[in-house]
Amino acid sequence: MTRCACAVLVACLSIAACKGPSADGTRGAASAKEELRVAFAYVGPVGDGGWTWAHDEARRLLEARLPFAKTSYVEGVSEGAEARQVIAGLARKGADLVVTTSFGFMDATEEVAKQFPDVRFLHVSGFKSNGANFGNLMGAMESMKYLAGMIAGARARTDGRPRVGYIAPFPIAEVVRLGNAVAIGMRETCPECVLEVRWLNSWFDPPREKEAAESLLQAGADVVVTGADTPGPIVAAGQAGRWGIGYDSRNSCQADPAHCLTVAYWNWAPAYEAVARGVRDGTWKGGNAYLDADSGILGLYGFMDGETVPAGVPEDVVPRVRE
Repeated sequence: MTRCACAVLVACLSIAACKGPSADGTRGAASAKEELRVAFAYVGPVGDGGWTWAHDEARRLLEARLPFAKTSYVEGVSEGAEARQVIAGLARKGADLVVTTSFGFMDATEEVAKQFPDVRFLHVSGFKSNGANFGNLMGAMESMKYLAGMIAGARARTDGRPRVGYIAPFPIAEVVRLGNAVAIGMRETCPECVLEVRWLNSWFDPPREKEAAESLLQAGADVVVTGADTPGPIVAAGQAGRWGIGYDSRNSCQADPAHCLTVAYWNWAPAYEAVARGVRDGTWKGGNAYLDADSGILGLYGFMDGETVPAGVPEDVVPRVRE
């Protein structure tokens, strides 16, 4: 997607969304409805402190900011057959828009969208869409992961321990891309640093996430960067007297503020609000939206408006990150 002004990008979310109502008028009468029923399918619990928490924060903001939006959710949905059942169930219960929030829900969402052509489906992450009632949404989180890598490298260089650990959920393109961004950023500030990886093969597994962090710390990592859902790795880093970098939600640093360097986090609310408005007025079509940092859906804790840089971030890297 080419870069464009923030207001246009958030309002459109995909090039198709800017074209106006569909030729056949499908869902065009939605503007007359008093309510828009939006249902969410979550892969983890809303209290995970990470990925699902961030989506649920956006759901709550959606209701608060758009009076016509009435939301519901199902949490802890397993990928595969259960996902298909849950997504289809939400459509049958009268949802106008179903939002599915895990890479592993992609195929199930595609299948159910074919069964319910009058319902709109938005899948977060992944890469599939149908140009009609099934769309895809993701953001360029590699931008923030790169900056987080710069911070991790600067801290490791300052401490004289040139090793950074990365906790990776699954070996898919999205996860590899984000891990690569951390490595590139790390080498900008610590060319001699090594990035060591632990694979979880899970999106949400608090005990294993913490165990992976402990393994990396025992192997000599000065900073542990997590790509998984919970702030457990930050806790493990603090217990070892080292440093952690969180992911997904801005509140991850609350697990141990003294040892958390930053969090690359999501702010899904602007995107969800734009999609909800488009579905209600009949202009939204399911395309592929990959939003950049100027869309407002990405954040780096400590460096956004109103936030304070965590004390553990080396002073010399702060202006470079801000730039």
